[in-house]
Amino acid sequence: MSERLPVFPLGTVLFPGLVLPLHIFEERYRALVRELVASPVDGPHEFGVVTLRRGTEAPSPASLSEDDDAAAEPAVVQAADLYPVGCTAELRQVTELPDGRFDIMTVGRRRFQVVDVHQGDEPYLTAKVEWLPDETADEAAALLAPRALAAFRTYLDLLRPDSEVLDAVPADPTVLSHLIAATAQLTTDERQLLLAAPDTASRLRTELKLLNREAGLLARVRAVPVPLSDLARPASPN
Repeated sequence: MSERLPVFPLGTVLFPGLVLPLHIFEERYRALVRELVASPVDGPHEFGVVTLRRGTEAPSPASLSEDDDAAAEPAVVQAADLYPVGCTAELRQVTELPDGRFDIMTVGRRRFQVVDVHQGDEPYLTAKVEWLPDETADEAAALLAPRALAAFRTYLDLLRPDSEVLDAVPADPTVLSHLIAATAQLTTDERQLLLAAPDTASRLRTELKLLNREAGLLARVRAVPVPLSDLARPASPN
C-alpha cells in the first residue's frame, strides 16, 4: 500500500534503529518539524530521509551558513535525483532555539521505496512511497551473524583500534546488519545497496564480502581504498 510522506533529502543514508541528529535551520524544514510536533496523530511522528545522488548534492552542510539555505539541495528535486530506497526518521527529541531553529534527535524506523516525488502546497518535498516489508532474522541470518560480527571486529581493529562501536554487541542479526552498514566506511552506493537488501541474510552476506575486501586492503596499505569525497558523510546540519 502506498502513502504520501514528507521527505528530507540528505547526503547520508539512514538505517532502521540508528540515531540521526539534525540541526534544522531552513524555514521549510522548520515548518515540517512544527507540523510534526503539533500533529495529534497517535503513534510515531516521522518523516522520510532519502539520499541525494552524487552530483546533485550541494557542498557539505558543515561549510554552509544560514544564508545558504537554497544550496542545501537542488532547487527542484526529481525522483532521479534521489536513491530509490529511504528510511523514516522518528522524532525522539526536539529542542527549539530562541531564533526558531531546531536541534532534533531522530531514530531510523522503517524502510520505503520512493514511487514519485512532489512539490505541492507544502514548503517541503513529499514523496509517494511504498513500505518495504519488516525484516525478521531467519535461520540463515542467525548463522551468518557471528561470521559478520567477527569480520567487523577485524575490520575495526585495523581501521580504529580504539573504536567503541562494539562495546555492546547487538544480539539481533538484523540490528547488527544495520549497525555494520551505518558504521563501516563505505561509499554511498554501497550503503544504499545494503539499505535496499531484501532481507537480513542478504545484507549480512554482502557485508561479509565488503568487510573482507576492506580488511584485506587495510592490512596491505593501511588506507581506505576509495576517495574520501566518495564516502558517505556522517549526520550533519541541514
